[in-house]
Amino acid sequence: MSQRTAGYRLPTDWPTTEAEATAVQLSLRERVERYADESVEGPAVGTGTVVGVDVAYDDERDVVAAAAVALDGGTLEVLASATAVGRVAFPYVPGLLAFREIPAVLGALERLDRTPDLVVCDGYGLAHPRRFGLASHLGVLTGLPTIGVAKNPFTFRFEAPGPRRGDWSPLLDGGEEVGRALRTRDGVKPVFVSVGHRIGLAAACAHTLALARDYRLPESTRRADSLCREALRAG
Repeated sequence: MSQRTAGYRLPTDWPTTEAEATAVQLSLRERVERYADESVEGPAVGTGTVVGVDVAYDDERDVVAAAAVALDGGTLEVLASATAVGRVAFPYVPGLLAFREIPAVLGALERLDRTPDLVVCDGYGLAHPRRFGLASHLGVLTGLPTIGVAKNPFTFRFEAPGPRRGDWSPLLDGGEEVGRALRTRDGVKPVFVSVGHRIGLAAACAHTLALARDYRLPESTRRADSLCREALRAG
């Protein structure tokens, strides 16, 4: 059981405009560590501490709540959880949602008494117009292995994967594979997996399947989603 060894701090020069945020993405995306599918680097499937992160918004109060839930990667038992609630730090701009979510997510991770071996984000990593979605941004800032598991394909195209659990098809931007449409349950619509940081795409899909034993979404995401909504109501 991993214990936390480092803090996660928001950069002091957090952008406040669309132009500033876009410039940050273009700069930081060069720091993403991409692993080949055959690489043995990165966390092993079914082991270690897997942390799911998610956020919920109260638009009327301009408040965001984030949750971080640590699970045992083998048993999916909840080991620890933490939340953070605060003001929304950035306006809504498609492609720049990470700047709205990361301040609260880092606050929740800071309060978690575990060091993640893998962080699973409800969103995108390289499956992003600038190849730097929430999972990649969070990975670069924290140094942690991260993946994005999204409910829809954003702006990218894909062919429907086969009907069985584990079937997949490439998520494409032109001819580039930016992620995979992955079937986690027989006959249920796929989720969309993309690499965030320090992990390969095949491994990201294997982790997603290991975490989605009983439902379409990974258990890490389900738990974090429920907890951040509770925190928003309480806050």
